[in-house]
Amino acid sequence: MVNSIQRVDVASLKTDTFFEHYQKTGIPVVITGLLKDCDWNLYYLCEKLGTQEFFLRCYGHERYKQDKRKWKNIGSGIETQSMPFTKYAELLRSHKAHKNDIYLAKCPLKNTSLGSTPSLKTIGEQLGLKKPTSNLNIWIGPGGHVECLHYDAVDGTLMQLHGAKKVVLFPPSQMYNLYPFPIFIHLRHGLKLRSSFSQVYPEKPDFQSFPKLKEALRHKQEVILNQGEVLYIPAGWWHEVTALGDEMVCSVNRFWSVYPVSRILLSRIRWRIYLGYLLALPYIFLKLAIALFSCERKQKISKLLQML
Repeated sequence: MVNSIQRVDVASLKTDTFFEHYQKTGIPVVITGLLKDCDWNLYYLCEKLGTQEFFLRCYGHERYKQDKRKWKNIGSGIETQSMPFTKYAELLRSHKAHKNDIYLAKCPLKNTSLGSTPSLKTIGEQLGLKKPTSNLNIWIGPGGHVECLHYDAVDGTLMQLHGAKKVVLFPPSQMYNLYPFPIFIHLRHGLKLRSSFSQVYPEKPDFQSFPKLKEALRHKQEVILNQGEVLYIPAGWWHEVTALGDEMVCSVNRFWSVYPVSRILLSRIRWRIYLGYLLALPYIFLKLAIALFSCERKQKISKLLQML
């Protein structure tokens, strides 16, 4: 039996209650009632984003048939191409984006008209979250797209603005049962591969290669995040996110400093990420030096920054 994530209406949730029950204890929760009358459908997004350029990740469906141990890139390390949003919208309408799994991921909203959306900017205040560590980032893509199992070093809020997503979660205690990529991959691949990602497919388990996954699956939690809902994902919680349906799905996320500090001081899973970044520095500096002397300097530097 899969455990489900608790849902709480914001009208009955005070900031001190959120802190004591979820933030202090590091427990995920879905909050409803925060994003009333928000529907960022494709027509609305085209109206607001127009011909602004965005980096698109070109995944391709074939990668999900491969053993992850053979992958050369993952997450923000996926190859990207720059494209005006209206052109990407055409790919979504024609389902070419679905066929080739082309995804607009983790793009900051600060330089768009959507970045000042009041209901998004006040979510932290309403929940009592302090000190954002990132911009508001938008994620737009075809139904069926999967953001593979990984964890973050900071707390996150995932805000669902069109369509729905299935989120599979595992607690931080299951790190070694989920077979993360080894830290030393950063020496060879920089941030194109990441030790914060799992080598397993939780929905297609291979117990012969990953026998400890059986234990992890006993702790699996799952939720369908519907339009207008917000999922609080505490630092260290593994999560895999699948866009549902056959149309466009849109979310916005933001990362937050972890409170209380006691949650992170002895957190081996958090420091693992920072060690990975440290090991990736030689690779990053080499690629930066190459980009500085390239005739496509601006675009290559932008791609490097997109990985951070």
